[in-house]
Amino acid sequence: MTDPKVKQFDLQVFRHNPDQLKLNEDQNEILNLKKEKNAVILCHNYQIDQIQQVADYIGDSLGLARQAAETNADIIVFCGVHFMAETAKILNPQKKVLLPDLDAGCSLSDSCPAKQLEDYKNKNPDTYVVAYVNCSADVKALSDVICTSGNAVQIVNQIPADKEILFVPDQNLGQWVTAQTGRPMKLWPGSCYAHVLFTKESIERCRLEFPNAPVVAHPECIESVRDLADEVCSTEKMVTFCKNNSAETFIILTETGMMHRLTRELPDKAFVAGPTGHCACNDCRFMKMNTLPKLLDCLRNETPEITLQPSTIDKAKLPIAKMLQWS
Repeated sequence: MTDPKVKQFDLQVFRHNPDQLKLNEDQNEILNLKKEKNAVILCHNYQIDQIQQVADYIGDSLGLARQAAETNADIIVFCGVHFMAETAKILNPQKKVLLPDLDAGCSLSDSCPAKQLEDYKNKNPDTYVVAYVNCSADVKALSDVICTSGNAVQIVNQIPADKEILFVPDQNLGQWVTAQTGRPMKLWPGSCYAHVLFTKESIERCRLEFPNAPVVAHPECIESVRDLADEVCSTEKMVTFCKNNSAETFIILTETGMMHRLTRELPDKAFVAGPTGHCACNDCRFMKMNTLPKLLDCLRNETPEITLQPSTIDKAKLPIAKMLQWS
């Protein structure tokens, strides 16, 4: 039985809506500007639906990194958060990389300041640093290899057994990777503010309303929530899992923007936004800082632009390249 003190919400159920495919005037102008300027729009799964509709590629951090590494566009417009746009710049130092809102940051990235990591490395010089891609360019430059939620297990499994690993910055993802690999790691005390809002009690209540719906959770969720899930995986693998599963309804524990992609790609299925202890869904305030008007202005004016020091780019590119090679 669920805790009676848990707040009750009308759960949000997302289903395919054909009207979401209709483009408005701003979206059509964005498409025209994109063609005129030879620009590509890379969009994270957590972006609003109107932005997803005009993107060239929608995906998770690993897929976006690969697309950024392979693009032939002159301009990369990154609809995500700051560290993602930095990654695109690291992989394309000669290209113009734009972010619709330069203040679209990340609480998880902020939890690991580069200076603190540098101090730790100076005191522990033999430590092998595995950095989740949700970190700043300066932290990437201090790391030995980068990973994403989609390939973290694969990456850690390839690190020599005699290496002591420090996993930064997400302790929940690191804890899950340790459970999957059996590899002990020291965990940086960071977390995604949005994913830790899911609670065991709120998900148990949700399951009472949808008893036949599999629960699909992102590994950034806390352990007690992950333990309730039928599948723990990256956002990209969520699409595959739901596609291959015979269920008609799924409870999804990640940022709400993911529902737009799921309903668009799997129109015959329904998706329940996992509730938190405070609300019926879970929006990341940073991801939602990118709006359609900001994207349009960004393409018109070719600003704001991501800039990085050449030395940072050179150092950060090495662990990213290692990730792409290993995965």
